[in-house]
Amino acid sequence: MLHKMIASALSLAIMILPSATASAYSHSNRWGGSTSHSYGSTSHTSASGTSTSHTYGQGTSHTNYYGGSTSHSYGGGTTHTNAYGGTTSSYHGAYYHPTTVNYYGAGCYNCGDAAGAALAGAAVGAAVGAAAASSSNSSNTQAAYQQGYNAGATNANTASANAAAANANAAAANANAAAANANIAASSANVAAASASSSAAYTMGSVHSVLPSGCITPSVSGGGTYYLCGNTWLKPSYGANGVNYTVVPTP
Repeated sequence: MLHKMIASALSLAIMILPSATASAYSHSNRWGGSTSHSYGSTSHTSASGTSTSHTYGQGTSHTNYYGGSTSHSYGGGTTHTNAYGGTTSSYHGAYYHPTTVNYYGAGCYNCGDAAGAALAGAAVGAAVGAAAASSSNSSNTQAAYQQGYNAGATNANTASANAAAANANAAAANANAAAANANIAASSANVAAASASSSAAYTMGSVHSVLPSGCITPSVSGGGTYYLCGNTWLKPSYGANGVNYTVVPTP
């Protein structure tokens, strides 16, 4: 496609540059560009800095806005170098440019032909510049797409890892809570069992050979010896097997 655009632009330049009788000419347009013509050579510089030149018997060259250049040699091929240093060449056989000026003429009564040269240069510059811009924009778009895709994939992987970590933390918290509840339940069961055992062991009238721990011997109004173990009163009695302790009512 680039070869076709360059060939079309150069063909346009060839058709617009007829023979003229001027030997030298210079012109600046309203947009800041300029065109000059001297014996056997025409050059054009645009307001944006692009340039196009043609020399009879040698060829045509163009430099675009992006730093790329295109050249066509007389009787040879066409070569394009982009802003990144890459080159493209095409050879379509011999090329013979028609005479552009009357070598025996003088004066500038037909300078309109030089203006045609400027128009041809602008056409070549526009075509080659458009080709370079299209190639550059395509490369930039592809690079931007790849960067966006990579960033999206990285974000997706990070989000998945964060979600997995959050789920693992939630599972660990649930396990800890379950273990704490189990410990509380076990403790409550132990307390209840101990209370039940204590109540069953020290029922009214039951006899025990050993006092429980923590008993005291308070004084009572009726006299005698009694032991107060928690809320349980015990009275000692003596038998053949030694001292026994009987659970009695509060004295």
